[in-house]
This record gives sequence, C-alpha cells and structure tokens, in this order.
Amino acid sequence: MKLHEHQTRHLFRKVGIPLNDYRLVHHPSEAGEAAAQWETTVVKAQVLTGGRGKAGGVKLAQGSVEATEKAQDILGLEIKGHKVKALLVCDAAPIEKEHYLGFIVDRSRRAITLMLSAEGGMDIEELAATKPQAIHTLSVVPGESLDSAALEALLNQVFPFPEHQNQAKDTIEKLYNLFMDSDASLLEINPYALTPDGRLLALDGKMVLDDNALHRHPDLMALRNPEEERDDEREAREKNLSFVSLDGSIGCVVNGAGLAMATLDLIKHYGGTPANFLDVGGSSNPQKVTDALSIILRNPQVNALLINIFGGITRCDDIARGLLMAQKELEINVPLVIRLVGTNQEEGRAILEEAGITAGDDLDEAVKAVIAASRSQA
Repeated sequence: MKLHEHQTRHLFRKVGIPLNDYRLVHHPSEAGEAAAQWETTVVKAQVLTGGRGKAGGVKLAQGSVEATEKAQDILGLEIKGHKVKALLVCDAAPIEKEHYLGFIVDRSRRAITLMLSAEGGMDIEELAATKPQAIHTLSVVPGESLDSAALEALLNQVFPFPEHQNQAKDTIEKLYNLFMDSDASLLEINPYALTPDGRLLALDGKMVLDDNALHRHPDLMALRNPEEERDDEREAREKNLSFVSLDGSIGCVVNGAGLAMATLDLIKHYGGTPANFLDVGGSSNPQKVTDALSIILRNPQVNALLINIFGGITRCDDIARGLLMAQKELEINVPLVIRLVGTNQEEGRAILEEAGITAGDDLDEAVKAVIAASRSQA
C-alpha cells in the first residue's frame, strides 16, 4: 500500500524527523493562504506516482498570488493517469546540497538495506544504473539494531563534517524504527537536503507498506487511498481474493499463487494475454468462485475464461458447485475452459458433466484452448 507524501510527512513528524513546514490543501485559495506564511513556497501535486516534477506537478511560487495561480495550474492535472485532487504547499527551504536516504526490503540479501547517497533529487533507479558507486549501502538483519560502527563508517563516506553525521545518524535511526514498526517495504527521503544554516531536512518522503501486515496496523490501514486501487481490485480485497488486474483478454481463476503465476506464464508463452491474476485461495467455499467470476466478467476486455484448479485443500467438487452457482447468478457469455485436477476431481467432473460442462486435466491443452477461444472472439 502506497502513501501520499503528506501522509508520509505526518509519520516523519510523529517520530521526530526534521522536515520543512507544509500544509495540505484542496483549493487554490487555500494554497494562497498557506503561502502567506513563507517567502517562497513549493506547490506539489499529491498523486501516488513518481515523475510529478517532469509532468508539471511541482512548481515554485513567490507570494500568495503566484501560489494561487500555480495551484490552479496543478489541480485537475493528470499525471500518469492520476488526477490531482490535493496539493501540498511547503516552505521552500534553501538547499545547499541534496542527498538520498532510504530503507528497502532487499530480498536478494534477505535483509533490510539502508541506502545513502550524496547525490539526491533524482530517481534512485537511474542513479543506481548510471553511477552505482554513488550509492552507499548497509544491510541490516530484520529485527536487529543498526550496527553503530558500520553506520558511522557509512556516514563518513557521505558527510564530511561531524555535525552533519550526527544529524543524519539520528534521522537514520528514527527512519529505521519507523520502517520496522510499520512493516514497510520501502521508506525514503529524497531529497534529504542540507540547508545553508547546516540543517539536514526531509523535503520529500515516499513510503510503501506491506499489505500482508496491515492487519497489525489499523491506524495505517485507515490511510489507504481509494485511487491506489481499481474498483475490481478493491472489491476482490474486500472478499478476501488475491487479485491483480492486467491488460489482457483471458480471465483467470486459479487456486494458489504459484499456480496462478505459472498459469499467466503459460498463457504468455503460447501467445495469449491474461486479464488478471486471481488466487481464490485454499478454502473450499463455492461462493468464492462466484465472487471471482463476478469481478472478472465485469471487465469488458475479457472474452474468454480459464479456470485452473489443482485441488489440495481446495476440493474440486466444491469448485464445480461454485461454478454452477455462478452460472445461475451471472451471465457467462464468453467461452469457458476448465482444468480440474486433485482432491475429489472425479466428483467435481461428474457434477460439471451432468450440467453439460467438460473439464480436462492437462494444463497446456487448457491454455491452448482458451487462447484459441479468445482469438475467435476478438
């Protein structure tokens, strides 16, 4: 789950990370009122995507009148498909030097990695590709404290003066605690700016939370932004279905995340395009099949359906009953291909055959058949 900059800043403020002053606004006149507090302001679009500056979503303003004008320019702007509905009006702190500071889950190292660079203000991915030597890293075993000696050695490479090292050390420790306490997968400050008077400030913040841990953080779950999810993804989450919308034409209902990913790979391998990832999970609840098909069939791009079940905990006869339930409740007017293997597969196939529906057992053949059906409908 992604957070807006203003939400991340609020969490920074709660844990005592120094940052420039700011105010969230939703109308140009509010931007003008906020800007009256400062000599120079930055007006920033609040959208859950990067590249705001390049898209015209970040502008400097002198005084209230200009801040109001800049706010009018940005509100309603579309940035990578996201419409700007709110703005952050910030005190434009003077910058002597920009740095990058962040924590990320590093699965390759099975660790949390601290990244620190004396070159901030640009995409860390671009910096990693063009100047990897500019990024200094420190791996931390999850749950353990930061190694003080290793951290000091890292700080020495980026900050030449002790007073700046001490400020950065304090911020890094607070950022790490916030990262761990909130079950984040990414937490960064960019730019982490040095001002002419010697202060290090967080002038921007980005935070991504682990969806699987949100049940432990109802306060953070309440920060979920509706624009982050499509309607079908939100409905699937509410019905405890693991679902990701894609841009293809073949709807997929699969049990198990690994099998679902393998199914999408096979569809692509044989030249098809999946419309979604959907894992109905391991329960034997027929209603889940109906819920899954209801969500998928509302996508106008879907012109064929593949149901791929490898029954373990999930019973094939329950999947079959769920499919017949769905047929009664929904209008399934696209070709349907079923692969049904595993626990109670004979019972499941018999239920379907009695209703005039055939289920196979070979996944490759099922994928080829649904691709052919999809192409015939195009």
